[in-house]
Formats: sequence, C-alpha cells, structure tokens
Amino acid sequence: MEKGKRAGEDQFQRQEKRARGHPQLDQENCKSPLHPPYQSTGPQEPTKVFNDPIHGHIELHPLLVRIIDTPQFQRLRHIKQLGGNYLVFPGASHNRFEHSVGVGHLAGCLVRALNERQPELGINKKDILCVEIAGLCHDLGHGPFSHLFDGMFIPKVRPGIKWKHENASVQMFDHLVKVNNLKPEMEKYGLTANDLTFIKEQIEGPQDDTASGSKGPYIDRSEEKSFLYEIVSNKKNGIDVDKWDYFARDCYHLGMQSIFDHRRFLKFAQVCEVDGRKHICSRDKEVGNLYDMFHMRHCLHLKAYQHKVVYIIEFMITEALVKADPHIQIEGSEGKMFKMSEAIEDMEAYTKLTDHIFEQILYSSDPNLTEAKAILQNIICRRLYKCVGQTKAETNLEASEEKLKEYSHELAEAKQSSNDVDLKSEDFVVNVAHLNYGQKDKNPIDEVHFYSKKDPTIPIKITKNQVSKMLPESFEEQLIRVYCKKTDKKSLEAAKEHFVQWCLKRKFTKPLDGDVMAPELIDQDWHIAGDSQSGSQVPRSNQQMTDFFNVIKKPSDKSK
Repeated sequence: MEKGKRAGEDQFQRQEKRARGHPQLDQENCKSPLHPPYQSTGPQEPTKVFNDPIHGHIELHPLLVRIIDTPQFQRLRHIKQLGGNYLVFPGASHNRFEHSVGVGHLAGCLVRALNERQPELGINKKDILCVEIAGLCHDLGHGPFSHLFDGMFIPKVRPGIKWKHENASVQMFDHLVKVNNLKPEMEKYGLTANDLTFIKEQIEGPQDDTASGSKGPYIDRSEEKSFLYEIVSNKKNGIDVDKWDYFARDCYHLGMQSIFDHRRFLKFAQVCEVDGRKHICSRDKEVGNLYDMFHMRHCLHLKAYQHKVVYIIEFMITEALVKADPHIQIEGSEGKMFKMSEAIEDMEAYTKLTDHIFEQILYSSDPNLTEAKAILQNIICRRLYKCVGQTKAETNLEASEEKLKEYSHELAEAKQSSNDVDLKSEDFVVNVAHLNYGQKDKNPIDEVHFYSKKDPTIPIKITKNQVSKMLPESFEEQLIRVYCKKTDKKSLEAAKEHFVQWCLKRKFTKPLDGDVMAPELIDQDWHIAGDSQSGSQVPRSNQQMTDFFNVIKKPSDKSK
C-alpha cells in the first residue's frame, strides 16, 4: 500500500522532496531551487528574463541588465556573429549581442554548478557575478564583421601592431563603466577595483606575471580559485562557455546539427587539485563527449567559418575597407577624427564602428570611395573572384602576408608555353586555411584532467589510445585554395592551368577536382604516397604537363 501511495504521488511533489534533502542543480534554469541565484547579492531588485532561442528563458542579474542597456553593449546588435557567412548561409543573421548574452548566462550556469556540487570551494556571490559579467562582456571589442576586422583588415593596414579584439574588449569595458557611471552601481553589489581587474583578466587572458610578481598567471583571485579563469576563456585546453554558446547558436542559424551537448558537461564538471593548482575536470566517461566537442569545432571551420566562398567574400570586403580607410573619418573623444584603422585607439570612435560601414561605402557619393564601392557592388551582384582549385601540402606552409605574395608570384610564373593569357601575380589570391582542434597540432584532450566515480578527488589523464583507435592521428591540417580575380572563361581556364602546374612543381596533393582539370595526369604525374593509410596523392613528375595541355587544346576528331 505504501509503495502504491508513493507511486501515485505528484511528480512535482517527489521533486520537491528530493530538493529538500539533496539540493540539485536545476539544469533548465541553471540555479538551485533552494538558493535563488541573486539572493543577498546587494539590493533586492528583480532579475530580467530573456527569451533566447538557444537557451530558452534565462534570468540575468540587474547589474548585467544595466550593462546591456548601454550604447557600448547595444553596438553588438549591429555586428554579425559570423561576418561574411551571412552572404553564403541565409540563416546566419545572428549578431554578437545575443551570443554575448548567451555566454554570460552559461558562465553563471557553470560557476553555480560547481558551487552547488562543491561548496567547499568557497565560491561567493561576487565570484559568480564577476564571472557572469566577464562572459557578458568578453566580445565588446569586436569590430565590423567580427573576426574579419582583427584577423584580415587590421593586419593589412597596420602590420606593425599586434592587436586582437580581446584587447579592445577590455578597453571598451573600462570605457563603458566610465561613461555610463556604473562604478557606484557596481559598488552597490559589493564589487571593488580588484573585482573589475578579475573581470578583465578573464576576458583578456593572463598578464605578464613577472611584472606582477604573482605566483600564477593572474593577479586578482588566489590560487585556490584559479579554476574560475577556465570558465569564460579557457587558455589551458579550450573547454569554455564561449565555445558552448557559439557551437549551439551557430549550428542553429547555419542549419547544421551539433554533436556536442554542453548541458551534459555541466552535470559532470568538478574541480580537482592538479600539481598544486585547481582545475575544472570532467568524469572519465565523458572523454568521448569532449572529443565530439573539438570535432564539432573542426566541422564548423571546415563547413562554414572557412568555407571557400565565405573566405573570398571576406577577402573582397577587406579589400574595400583597405581602399576606403584613408577617406572615412570617425569622430572620437574631444571631437578628434580617426580613420577606421585608428579607431581602435579611441573607444568613443570605436563605438560608432559597426557593420554599417558596408552600406556607408556602398551608397556613398564620395569619388574617393569609387574603387571600394565597386568591390562591394560586385559582392552584392555576386561577381566574386573564382576558386580555381584546392590542394594540400605534405608539410604545413607558412602563411604570412609576404609568403602569400610569394605564392601568387609562383602561380603567375607557372605558365605553359601554349597559354596565350597573360596572368600576373596580382590576379591570384592564395588562401592557406588552418584547420585544427584549437591547440594547433596538439591534442587538446591531453590538457584535460578527469576523475573517476571511485575517487572523484584524484585527477587522471586519459590517452587517445585508451579511448578509441578511430580518433585522429593528426590534429592539424591546411587547405590551400587559389582564386582568380579575372572571371572570364578564358582567364579562368588559364588560371586552372597555372594552378595545376604550381601543384606539380610544389609536389602538392592532387586537386580535389583533378580528375576533371587534369585527367591525363592522374596516372602519370600523381601517385599514391607511401603511407597507404593516408592515401594522399602527390605529383611524380612534370613530364606530361605540356603534352596534356596541348591535347586538351586540340579540336575534337568526332566530327570527322
């Protein structure tokens, strides 16, 4: 009878009983039912609920909402999360704004999960709030079209400086706090100058510890809380909430399926001491899920972020921005005027720099912007530079600006005597795409520690061979793509000849469409490399090259 009575209990009554005895993490809301996330964190103010397509209904602390409601944060509504991808994938219209809100939410989810599971860690309300603010503000410094700005535009116009969007995120955060008078607001919730340093350290990464004199790479939180630096941007192994959000969000908008579930990681995350420092570890049985995470990263880069059409669109946008840079002025602090490339030095000017610069150039009547305008017009009308081939090298190529120019020169020189089209080095664009698991040629799982069910306090390493024989042998590769700016049929045919000849001279693998481009050379010039497992094809000689192009230029005999 008792058993039947228990079976008839309301589901929610059973959950409430379990919660009284064992407070569990409410995964959907990322909070404990017995401990509201913001109880006793300064003044009692209502949280604000956001309806997010990825994470559902999420609550944010009033201080986070105050940060969101500033011009510096609202600027992120006008910067595409995936830059030029929107011009290839129609659904990729999401912006840095919603991604930042999502990261702030997930940062709170992870730090609270750790606090609920291990109260002995001493995570306090200020720690939670600082981690959430760091997640929210980690992308404040992105420029127009996101990574295009700091990865392609700035290196071309200001090659002498080392600048990343993380640097600007910290500068923009300081600017946001100052101009919106948020310091008193932060003090209401107990945040001090040291807490602001902690937030910026999470965004930008470790400072020079030799200068600070600290034992570790960070200067604010003690070594007892060093694991907090692994939540927003994990410099050790790359497992962080930033990736969790953009994996889920980008897949959703790109129309792809993600194979990684961050909610499962939240269930098994635990802090262990490793060589005197505390790190976030995962259960040993979750190693396969983490390999899925890094494989998902590789798939997104291969299929979307470094898609061959996405790259050339972003290259053309960069060309237009470079040509427009001397002729566009942005007003900054104290009325001073800045070029686009100089706006990174003044956050007042940088706040005004978003994706709208595309339309500003496109619809401008300034004669100085004629060339830049023409390039953007070609993008709109889909008159893009054409990819003439893709190949791989046996060893990684250097991809500096100087080397890319050198490869273009080699392509121009790789001309057949029978070819009467004159292609110059400036007609070629060479792209060396790097694909990896986020740690260059290293396996990121080698930097992850796990724990077992038997003794959760002892961290262990799990080697690749312990997991599966079907995991990657190599964790980095390059794709070499060549484009031609001349798009008429004759020039493109000639460019393909240049490309195939260049591959032969460089001993690259056979191009993907080599069966079509160079059918006569399959057996004679390319052979299967000694490594039968890799199946890579490299050129054997150049002997048949001239004869091949002479053959394909002869008229067909079928009409006789």
